[in-house]
Amino acid sequence: MSNQNTLTSADVAKLLQDTNDDNRAAAAVKVAKTFENVELSANEREIAEDIFRLMLKDAAVRVRAALSESLKDNPDVPHDVALTLAKDVKEVSVPIVMSSDVLTDEDLVAIVNTRGELIQNAVAGRKSVSPQVSEAIAEQGSEHVVATLMGNDGAEIAEHTFKKVLDKFADSDLVKEPMVQRKQLPISVSERLVTMVSDQLRQHIMTHHEVSPGTASDLLMESRERATVTLLEGQKKTDTVVELVNQLHQGGRLTASLIVRALCMGDTTFFEAALAKRVGIPVVNAYKLVHDKGGMGLQRLFEAAEMPNEYLSIAKCALEVADEMSMTAGDNKEMFRQLMIERVLTTVEDDVDMENFDYLVGKLSSIENEATTVH
Repeated sequence: MSNQNTLTSADVAKLLQDTNDDNRAAAAVKVAKTFENVELSANEREIAEDIFRLMLKDAAVRVRAALSESLKDNPDVPHDVALTLAKDVKEVSVPIVMSSDVLTDEDLVAIVNTRGELIQNAVAGRKSVSPQVSEAIAEQGSEHVVATLMGNDGAEIAEHTFKKVLDKFADSDLVKEPMVQRKQLPISVSERLVTMVSDQLRQHIMTHHEVSPGTASDLLMESRERATVTLLEGQKKTDTVVELVNQLHQGGRLTASLIVRALCMGDTTFFEAALAKRVGIPVVNAYKLVHDKGGMGLQRLFEAAEMPNEYLSIAKCALEVADEMSMTAGDNKEMFRQLMIERVLTTVEDDVDMENFDYLVGKLSSIENEATTVH
């Protein structure tokens, strides 16, 4: 090229006549950089595009690869040039496939459906991936390619696509782990993942993704029971109650519903720590207010923690059952749940919203029935 901003017939002649691959590759880079100049005349731009099309026929992969690398971020590349590069051998295809916005969703779907793992992986790792392209990757991609897609927060993935991936790669931690780490997941996907991943990833789901109150409550109790077992076995406890409360609070998951449901399942320690966190006081102070014999401490704590007033009667009921249990049956969970069912049915049924009431009674009843069946 005679200079960086001008394209001439002499430049084209030199490009066509040079037999050195490296020289032609360098020329490809220079033409591409010149093409980025917004001040190019229509004639100069047309000459550059013609040079690109000539280079597409160059026998040297190095030349075509240099062209692809130089044009990958340019939004003004002719579509036919970008698509031809994308269909080339992998050394040429990868840069343009991974980065070019000139390629349409239809182009990318066709690429996913016809190319191998390396090129599919380039599509899965693009800075943005549409739901249509994500669906194609889920259908055609290997475990590694789908894992790349799951780890790409720039990829838009439909709920049904997530479910298809879980069906296809149910046993693949390579796929499930980046899925759990995504910034957002549909609630149905979060709840399904809870049953398919490690304890550590379950904790992440509960503190970072939306799940139904029932699932969150179930997961909370499982986590607490596992932690207790770990302590009893003399092993190092990695997740204390306070740490769990802090994680839930930071993730916006320390809801009033979860706190009261945990109490109704017998977890007074979590209940006290959660209220302390919501109010911003030491756990020991929350403990004193919860167990205030005058009866006003719990109410003041509920008000400070901005807990719905309708939950107060449930909490009082659960605490009464817990006190009775401590004096009579100790840590007999089956008896605790039986007492809870009885008290809820006779004391607070008319004071709570039916969603929470139905969950509580249903959950406790199912556990009671399971225990009865076992015995």
